[in-house]
Formats: sequence, C-alpha cells, structure tokens
Amino acid sequence: MEVCVNSTKLLNLNQNTRLFVPRNSISHSFKNPFLQFNSNVQKRPLNYPLNQRSCFSRQIRSLQRPISSRIKASPASSATSGAETDKLPADIMVTETQEPNSRVRLSVEVPAAVGEDCYKRVLKEFMKQAKIPGFRPGKIPESVLLNYVGEQSVQKATVESILKRTLPHAMSTVTGRALRDSVRIITKFSDMEKSYSSLSSLSYDVIVDVAPEVKWISENGYKSMKIVVEIDHDIEAEKACEQEIKRRHKSLGTLKIVTDRGLQVGDLAVLDISATTIDQDESNVQKVPAAESKGFQFDTEDDDKVLPGFLDSIIGIRQGETESFPYVFPETWQQENLRGVEAQFTVECKELFYRDLPELNDSIADKLFPGCTDLNQVKESLLQKCQEMEQAAKDQATDNAILDQLCKMVEIDIPQSLFEEQGRQLYGARLLEIQANVKLNEQQLATLSSPKAVNEFLENQRENIINLIKQNLAVGDIFKRENLQFSTEELVKEVQNSVAEFKRHKQEYDEERVREQVQDVLEGAKVLEWLKEHADIQYVTR
Repeated sequence: MEVCVNSTKLLNLNQNTRLFVPRNSISHSFKNPFLQFNSNVQKRPLNYPLNQRSCFSRQIRSLQRPISSRIKASPASSATSGAETDKLPADIMVTETQEPNSRVRLSVEVPAAVGEDCYKRVLKEFMKQAKIPGFRPGKIPESVLLNYVGEQSVQKATVESILKRTLPHAMSTVTGRALRDSVRIITKFSDMEKSYSSLSSLSYDVIVDVAPEVKWISENGYKSMKIVVEIDHDIEAEKACEQEIKRRHKSLGTLKIVTDRGLQVGDLAVLDISATTIDQDESNVQKVPAAESKGFQFDTEDDDKVLPGFLDSIIGIRQGETESFPYVFPETWQQENLRGVEAQFTVECKELFYRDLPELNDSIADKLFPGCTDLNQVKESLLQKCQEMEQAAKDQATDNAILDQLCKMVEIDIPQSLFEEQGRQLYGARLLEIQANVKLNEQQLATLSSPKAVNEFLENQRENIINLIKQNLAVGDIFKRENLQFSTEELVKEVQNSVAEFKRHKQEYDEERVREQVQDVLEGAKVLEWLKEHADIQYVTR
C-alpha cells in the first residue's frame, strides 16, 4: 500500500533480446493521458510488436530475434551449424521419441562401416599434417603414426568426425520442424569414446525442440470473439481536457506560505506520515511500512490519488501541527494484506502553501497553449489532442483485450528453449529501461545481468512469458489460416524507417533481423485489424 496511489516507482528491470514488457504491466486504460504531452517523459518500448505499428521504431531498437525467425528458419541447416551432408558408406538408424514441451529425442545408431570410414579419413588427415623424421607426409605407416600422435587423440578425432558427418543425416528427420539453435547432443563424449573403442560402432542421443503446434480449444473460435473492453473514465476527452487546462493553469501560479489558517482544499502540504495497526494487545501493534512517507507533497486537489477519506481527516491542520486518527483500509484496496486492516495514522504538517494563480482569461491563453489567442482556442486545441489520445488508448485497450482472449483460446506445448529466449529478451528490455532512467555502473549492471538474476526473473515472469509466446504463435497461425497479406511496399517502407532510426541513434543493426521483425509487426497488425472486424466488441467505462 502507498498513501499516494500514483507515486513514481523505480522500473523493475530491462533488455537484450526480443523485447517484451510483462503483459500485466500494460494497463487496459491510461490513468493520466496527459503524461504523453510532456516531452521529458521516457517512452516505454512495447513488449512485443503486435500492439501498435506506430510504436514499432521504439520496439525494434533492441535488435531482438522474433519467435517466427526461429520457427520459419530452415531447421536442418541451422541445427547442424552449417555442416554439410555427405554420403555415408552405410545408413544410420534414427529412432524418434516425442517428449514434453515440444521436444524430440533422436536416438542415433551408427554402424561400424561408418566408423571405419571416418577412422580412415582421420588417419589420412593426420598423415598430411604430421612431420615425422624419415617419412614423407602422407606416406607414414599406421602403427608409426598412432605411436607418434597417440591412439587416444586419433580415437577422439574419429568420434568427432562421426558426429560431424552423421548429425546432419539424423537431423533430416526433423527438417521443417526443428527450432534454430535448440539441438543438443546429450550423450557424454566419454561414453561415445568407450562405445566406439569396444564395438567400433557408435550410439548417441540428440534432443531438439520443434515448432509447437497451435491447438485451438474451439476450432475457428477466433472468428466470432466476444470482447469486453474496459476504458477508464479519466481518458474521456472532455474530462481530460478540463483536467489539463486546470493543470496548466496551476503551473502558472506561484506557491506562497500559509501563515494564518489551516489546510484547505486547493492547498499544497508537505507531510510526514506514519501508521501502525490497531490491536487491543499493544504488544501486537505493528508499523505499516507502505504507509510511511517523509516529505510527502500532497496536492489537496488530487484527493482521488490518495487513500479515500485521507484529506477529510487532516483538513484544518496547520503548519507544525500533528494529527492522529484511526483509519480502516477499504476492502477494495489494491494490497490484499491491508484490506479491512484497522490502523492509526499520524500526520505532521511540515509546510503549508497556497497557490497565487493568475486570472483564467484570454490574456494567458498563449501561456496555456502556445499560439492560442483566447480560451476557446485553448480548449479546442487541447480537446483535439485529448480526442486523439482517447482513441489511441481505446485502440490499445482493444488490442490488449483481443490478445488476452486469444491466449485463453489456444493450447500450446511451449519448448523450453523458446521460453528461455523470450524471457531473456524481455529481461534485456527491462535492463535497457533501467539504464535509460538510472545510469548503472558496471558492478550494478553485472549483478542485474548475472545468471541468478535472469533465472529469478524467468521464474517470476513465467506466466507472462508463456502468455506472450502463446499470443505470438496464435497470431501467426491466424495470419496463415486466413491467408492475410501485406504489400511489398509496406514492408520496404517499414524496414527503411527502422534502419533510419538505427542510423539516427548511431546504433548497429542486422538488416535481416530488422526485416524479420518488421514482418512480424505487419503480420500482427493485419491480424488485429481482421479480428476487430469480425469480433463483437463491447466498451465499458469504469
């Protein structure tokens, strides 16, 4: 709990990989839309590129690799790191076993003929490189070479050769399904050495993540979605316009010390606040840390941003005075552990000010909104901006509601490698946010970037990360199912705009990744447009 509901908080984290702000942190409404009028406000990059195309340039700067780039890439070539597939003297046998989390185990059995061929190739290579007195390169007897190089070295090189030559053949069984960079040989190298030395054959197991299947709980259910979008009443254009005019008018005033009276509505007070729980057993009384604040600047005209009834309890307090009063936290309070808790508040008024405001007339119009000559122009100009922001907030809330609904409509067995990559991208994005607001030194950055910090984040944000992946994959599936398209002109234009952004900020970029992300953004935008056209959307003001 905090006495000031909208008090500024330090950002939780930052960015390296595909950037996503946790879904829970994206509000379905915007409490104070006029924060966007302040050029000093740090704009937060989107958590993923499906919400609004206009925000793409901010999101793309992170150079993250989209999920689609891993699924759409040619898995056979990427999985084997570019190894060429050459002809083997005998066929290998590959047994495929399905495992949880869209994972496949490939059990590979390499016949002795393949091992023998690899052994000969290794010997031939060693002969070319070895310089043994009395023998010409390539003409060294096998026994002499083995004695010179060492049988163990030759054996290790042979096992490595077997793996290099057979892995591409084994991976061909999952061509079109394997995810890039997810292949792992799980058999110990020492066990493979023992197997080869005793049997002249080799067996090993490979684990690979495959593209997860999108299973719709209700087939084609997305075609008739029913969405309820909650819109905060604070973003209504008329109300927001009035509040902004009032805010700008107040900013033109000067603060003067109150000397002859107590606190009134309209004043600004500097308060020290503390609270303890009320309990008949005095030994059980505890402080309420979340309610404590030193030097809290309380604008009495922002009564809706503090505890309900807080202002009424301190009206009339004078500078230097202390008021103490009981308070019961509302059952609807945001912190569950404080709901219904009885507390005793103590408030000390350190300083008390009133505003000396200029008269609100046409003479200050230009100060309220540059270029305006009267109050009517001020209101019209601000109202237009408010209407644009109201529509933008409404569109964003609609997109969020649709994406949240999509997440509930699909079942996806998400590969661990995809989860970890997406989570690290999100964590990297948060780190960049912190760095942009609070300059971290090398030690702080190292601590926040440690494997322990990353793993804790992955675990804490598991649900958000999984939902994010579900949304991405569901959107991609709809794009294919409905044969949606975007023009080449759109793609080229967005890529050019994004590259221009990188150059303007003197940042390095990979044009292929930029193009992949642009494609994801355009696909997402098309899908959202299509879903909004076919969905039954109801807007509710709260």
